[in-house]
Amino acid sequence: MFVTWRAPLLLALGVTVIPLRPVMSTVWLWTGLTLLVVLLDAWLAPRPGTLTLSRSGQWRTRPDAPVTTLLSVANPTKRRLRGLVRDAWQPSAGARGNRHSLRLAPGTSTVLETVLVPVRRGELHTDQVTIRLLGPLRVAGRQSSRRCPGRLRVLPAFPSLKHLPSRLQRLRELDGRAAVQVRGQGTEFDSLRDYVRGDDVRSIDWRATARSPRVVVRTWRPERDRRVVIVLDTGRTSAGRIGEVPRLDSAMDAALLMAALAGQAGERVDVVAGDRSVLLTLKGGHSRDFFGSLQDELADIQPRLVETQWRRLVGAINSLGRQRGLVILITPIEASAVLHSLLPVLPGLVKHHRVLLGSVRDPALAELARDRNDAEQTYAAAAAEKAIQQRRDTARLLTTLGVEVIDDDAEALPVALADRYLVLKAHGLL
Repeated sequence: MFVTWRAPLLLALGVTVIPLRPVMSTVWLWTGLTLLVVLLDAWLAPRPGTLTLSRSGQWRTRPDAPVTTLLSVANPTKRRLRGLVRDAWQPSAGARGNRHSLRLAPGTSTVLETVLVPVRRGELHTDQVTIRLLGPLRVAGRQSSRRCPGRLRVLPAFPSLKHLPSRLQRLRELDGRAAVQVRGQGTEFDSLRDYVRGDDVRSIDWRATARSPRVVVRTWRPERDRRVVIVLDTGRTSAGRIGEVPRLDSAMDAALLMAALAGQAGERVDVVAGDRSVLLTLKGGHSRDFFGSLQDELADIQPRLVETQWRRLVGAINSLGRQRGLVILITPIEASAVLHSLLPVLPGLVKHHRVLLGSVRDPALAELARDRNDAEQTYAAAAAEKAIQQRRDTARLLTTLGVEVIDDDAEALPVALADRYLVLKAHGLL
């Protein structure tokens, strides 16, 4: 049961009645009358359980991107219903305007729209639908909370998507320059042409020659199918926040851009994610649905406060195949984590693959290093300088082991990795 603003107003009207008979019994009489009206109105109110609730569809969006969800409410009774409906979601779903006035004639239904602006990725669910139905006097009514399951799939944020068209254009230009036909036995069929002196006789297409007055040979182009493995570190170092965004979310942004670009280039893209254990092993191949599956899988992965065991992640890389390829490690350059876990497995990884490491840099360190107005800021600047120097030393050590290191801000890292990939592809270094 609930009461509306009319109940205290009715009680306050007793101020005008009590002076007519200023005794205590009048006060109790008016209070009892008000209580009787409230209870009677609540008893006459329709039961919320008589309403029929339903949802349709599954909603998908990204953090901070609004999406409208629909809740259908039907009145199967013969009474006119008035009240309020609250469509409650998890706090992180960012429900806006989820309190709806309800006026339903007998045998009718309505669809209530709630705008959700989620603040984090993952699978978000409804809590409960709370229904308040007013009595005939609208002084009180009945309230009930009911389950009406609904879910919202929030995919990882992909702000670097705006850079994908320009990189695809560069990729097309690169493919145009690289489409040089070679004589003899190749790896990827390109087209047919007339035989000229010097061509390998093994390239003659005898069936095409039988249909043509001239000898016809096959032309080939160099193989473009390469292997790209993207590895996401989900350990404790990825849980740190750069501004309002966890490092892991920025790493996922870079991984999505690389996966989309390499997939369009015809590469075989595999993705591994994990820390103490392997949380994701996604073998892409040339599946058209790979990118969608990757987004769905990444949506549920959260950073964990454990040390990353790189031996297990490297084992997952090897389990996907022995073909040489480009391995992109996206992990923060933290000296302790790199020296104790990553460094021992790097020689074997570099021996079989070209390794590129991307790290999200915290711009707050540079700001701390610049501010030296008083003693407290000077001590903070010294600590920041030490942290920056440790990152540089660690990056230099990785470089001597044959690892290319890109340490950049969260917004610039995906673009820097994509540009480096294109340079490697242009020079045939994949």
